[in-house]
Amino acid sequence: MLSRLLKCKIHRAVVTHAELHYEGSCAIDGVLMDLAGIREYEEIHVWNVTNGKRFTTYAIRGEDDSGIISVNGGAAHQADVGDLVIIATFGDFNEVEANLHKPRLVYANPDNTVNHTANCIPVQVA
Repeated sequence: MLSRLLKCKIHRAVVTHAELHYEGSCAIDGVLMDLAGIREYEEIHVWNVTNGKRFTTYAIRGEDDSGIISVNGGAAHQADVGDLVIIATFGDFNEVEANLHKPRLVYANPDNTVNHTANCIPVQVA
């Protein structure tokens, strides 16, 4: 049996563009993509922290070190420039892989540069 686990995420990136008439997708700064381990054309989940909307699309590579997070096509209705988003991918892992898996977590600064990285989410306390 396979388990679907968080593969990677970019946490609290800021939307820099919302392009309704661009071919649908989400352009992500290439440096952020590489660091997180997101592949071009990979399915991504985008969770808008600002307005609570969630949608699925695919990643396209944005210019390296540009800070771009561009929500394109119909998804542009789901995010405005300046919104905070979490971009995540998931993978299917067998039992052995799941026991060894650590997600790649990239935490963004307000200018979409890297604040820090991690491979686990701290335990939530009451």
